[in-house]
Amino acid sequence: MSARTVSTEELELSLRGISKHFGGVRAVADVSIDVRRGEIMSVIGPNGAGKTSVLNMVSGFYHPDTGTISLKGADITNEKPSEIARLGVARTFQNIALFKGLSVLDNLMLGRHVRMKAGVLSSILYWGPAQREEVEHRRWVESLIDFLKLQDLRKQPAGALAYGLQKRVELGRALALDPSLLLLDEPMAGMNQEEKEDMARYVLDVNEEWGTTVVLIEHDMGVVMDISDRIAVLDRGEKIAEGNADEVRANPAVIQAYLGAGEQSAEAAHG
Repeated sequence: MSARTVSTEELELSLRGISKHFGGVRAVADVSIDVRRGEIMSVIGPNGAGKTSVLNMVSGFYHPDTGTISLKGADITNEKPSEIARLGVARTFQNIALFKGLSVLDNLMLGRHVRMKAGVLSSILYWGPAQREEVEHRRWVESLIDFLKLQDLRKQPAGALAYGLQKRVELGRALALDPSLLLLDEPMAGMNQEEKEDMARYVLDVNEEWGTTVVLIEHDMGVVMDISDRIAVLDRGEKIAEGNADEVRANPAVIQAYLGAGEQSAEAAHG
């Protein structure tokens, strides 16, 4: 079945032939992916497939050796991470990257920093001109705390929280940017089943209620198949498949490269 042609106006993000090498190691090789506005696109593949490298290039932490990256039609290939964040791209990290000595509230306020004209330090310390702006941003952050059900933990140091709650705070810090594009790098890694279900619900709510476009890297295939609109599959830095859950689940190249051998049925992709 041929895919419907997507107009530029419908695209939130477009990767065209991006490649990245680290010395003699090829991390990503000529990958092209289009992410439509308002969808959840998952990027999956075995360890070392290049998934996180793709997210690092989109967010500006790496620049591709070849190829282009466009956000809403504008070239961001060589932009700095701070500029890409200002344009509305937020991300979480595979390893928790919170300021563990700061409270939940302050961590979320830091996620708001690119929207603040007064600057991070003056906002945290509540200096002079920052006061009026702080009230406005505090209102937004408090709504996030309610959304993520962190009301009783707002004054707790982030580092004192259970692992699953720290992952939720990291999601909140990314959402504090009020992004149009949210990049999630294994947001459910290390969680138990109940925590995974909660995180999946938050991701769906952000996408459905706020209209936020989501690019998700996740190893839990059950979650991926359940919540993704489309899925791109990487193997050894190359894209080997793309489509909806049913198409990817039935793709022989995916079964071989990602799930393992031919006896592993499509059902294995759902478990």
